[in-house]
Amino acid sequence: MKETDKIAGFALILLMLLMPSACSDDFLDKPLQGELTQEFFPSNANDAFLATNAVYNTLRNWFYNYGGYPIYDIMSDDALKGSNPSDGAATIGPYEDFSFNTNADGLERWWNTLYEGIKRTNVVIEKVPEISMNADLKARYIAEAKFFRALFYFDLVTAWGGGPIITSTEPPTIVDRATREEVNALIEADLTEAIENLPTKNEYGPNELGRATRDAAKALLGKVFLYQNNFTQAETYFLEVINSGLYALDTDFIRTHSEEGEFNAESVFEVNAIPLDGTVNGGSQWGNVQGVRGNPNRGWGFNRPSLDLINAFQQNQDPRLEGTVIFLGDEIDGIPIVGDSQTPDEVRDENDNLIEIESYNRKVWVTGTRVVEQWGHNRRIIRYADVLLMAAEASAQNNNIPQALNFLNEVRRRARGNNPDVLPDITETNPAMLLESIYDERRFELALEGHRYPDLIRTGKAVEVLGAQGFTPGKHELLPIPQVEIDLTEGRMQQNPGWN
Repeated sequence: MKETDKIAGFALILLMLLMPSACSDDFLDKPLQGELTQEFFPSNANDAFLATNAVYNTLRNWFYNYGGYPIYDIMSDDALKGSNPSDGAATIGPYEDFSFNTNADGLERWWNTLYEGIKRTNVVIEKVPEISMNADLKARYIAEAKFFRALFYFDLVTAWGGGPIITSTEPPTIVDRATREEVNALIEADLTEAIENLPTKNEYGPNELGRATRDAAKALLGKVFLYQNNFTQAETYFLEVINSGLYALDTDFIRTHSEEGEFNAESVFEVNAIPLDGTVNGGSQWGNVQGVRGNPNRGWGFNRPSLDLINAFQQNQDPRLEGTVIFLGDEIDGIPIVGDSQTPDEVRDENDNLIEIESYNRKVWVTGTRVVEQWGHNRRIIRYADVLLMAAEASAQNNNIPQALNFLNEVRRRARGNNPDVLPDITETNPAMLLESIYDERRFELALEGHRYPDLIRTGKAVEVLGAQGFTPGKHELLPIPQVEIDLTEGRMQQNPGWN
């Protein structure tokens, strides 16, 4: 079992606190001693620790991952539903061709989990300041909570646009939907305050791996500005991460996604998980959902790499294909990949054109032959390679071409490894053409990590790339607000454009 920072499992303690005790004769005459209430919890330093760790456990909730499935990849040109043909065909399949609706599977789960995480952050932000405890630790816990509140709201604003802003443990019964600009303002304020009090990566001890850092907050804030086309501010924060000297690309692309690569120099922020079944035990189902189906039985096999992605790697002679796609017949860690007997090795259209092959996401591979090992995969939320490419993009937009080329080619040099005949340095100085190279590089470097669909939306390329797949401009830039949320407000919350 790998080392963990002891964040895992504290949610179980928190759940135990929720269970009422009935061992006293005058039980009904006292406040519930074991019940977690806004009045009595958190009330001391240990409570503050538990409340902060409960925020982290939101990330291991299966529903935090886009409602349970990698729909951002499935909606892009990088992946298909996966699994066997019938599994999830009616629920996850519609994300492939944009035929999903306001009651689509997973949307309500994702929305609710983000707000559950926001609620947990509000407990820390509102209640921990009242606790008598070490001032530096108190400030750190509050900063961690603000980082996560910003992360949850960034997920929400990217997927749905504006949403209700909840910053209190006792919100009003009726909360109007805030605009995208108002939500972004909260995100920026939270991250700015978090940066002031979060430690740097090297200031944490070995038992605290996976906790939020100052540079994680800076990288996320840079991304927030990038998504708003505020390239000057974005570049500023990315450069602060890069110039910190605390991060570097792993020399081995495959290793950086493996168990061996957890919390390495390339890790800016990742979700710590251990190979135990169940979120309360410290496991995360992200890898299980996408693990090889059949033999070896590593999971459900969703998020199958598309032929379009595979062909793009091959045409580019990009060595990262091996670290991105598992093919039938591969042998990994001495384990042969046989695949699923209920899944066709190949799928062809009516004209006998090959349109799909059985393959899997290599980036979630965890050594072993049982499903439970997949629960120990750490989902990488922010990698240094992503920071470099976002910095390259912001620099190119700001007409700082030499700097953009430097960051872009740093990623390409790692990718080509010891083969000088592939992936030569980019020398393009035309800003528009350079940006195209950066966008392409993001696809190859970050494939199957959930970046492709938002990238296509924010760069205005979704219609060109996904139009034939079913993408409708003016509609699919945002997901539909879950219909149940519209119904609960009796229509007070307005649906996103195109979804009525």
